[in-house]
Amino acid sequence: MITNMNSGTAIDEVAAGVYRISTPVPPHVIPGGFSFNQYLITGDAPVIFHTGPRGMFPLVREAVEKVVPVAHLKYIGLSHFESDECGALNEFLALAPEAVPLCSRTAAMISINDIAARPARALADGEVLSTGGHELEWIDAPHLPHNWETGYLFDRTTKTLFCGDLFTQGGTGERVLTDSDILGPSEAFRRAMMGMMPDYFSGTPGARAIFERLAGTSPHTLACMHGSVWSGGKGNGASALLMQLADTIGA
Repeated sequence: MITNMNSGTAIDEVAAGVYRISTPVPPHVIPGGFSFNQYLITGDAPVIFHTGPRGMFPLVREAVEKVVPVAHLKYIGLSHFESDECGALNEFLALAPEAVPLCSRTAAMISINDIAARPARALADGEVLSTGGHELEWIDAPHLPHNWETGYLFDRTTKTLFCGDLFTQGGTGERVLTDSDILGPSEAFRRAMMGMMPDYFSGTPGARAIFERLAGTSPHTLACMHGSVWSGGKGNGASALLMQLADTIGA
């Protein structure tokens, strides 16, 4: 459902009680086009994972309001400290008086508890947060693909892995859900980026073990921060994709 005709921002349910908010960026702004996705996880204690850049806050807020009042949000989550992850963190905290940041312990220690308007709910590796409708497990993933504090949420209830910058796809992301290959497009985007700047994958020695752990959750859905959501249903398709990505980057 398009929530802003001018920007093309849309919100769509991609798993039970999980909504993708996506704002396209046209090719004349970013060559090839791009998309910024946030994920709204509903329940007794609603969560938004990724805030989007600060400049997109009005668009994201407008989309959230189509499903739940922004004031009802309880957690403002992020994978790592970057503007598309948490640029609008304080804007959300200002409108949601009971909300707190949700992040890794490392992120809370090195950044979030300093810059955020309220202290974070810092999750330990493997900790499970019940939000009344969803059981969210935190998985530490330092330096995958980048940043010491990186981690991911896995929704045990819907088998959705909120995998951040993994499988970043170029283009404006108009296809909400796909069961087609996302590794090829994401690797094409990474190679194109490497022509302009260093690789955004850190090459950490611990990467393969992290990939194996992510694959071991046996997700049904991969909720990417940029591009389409991969949803192949039951089976090991998502796990296989994660290990193929590990092989591709030499992890």
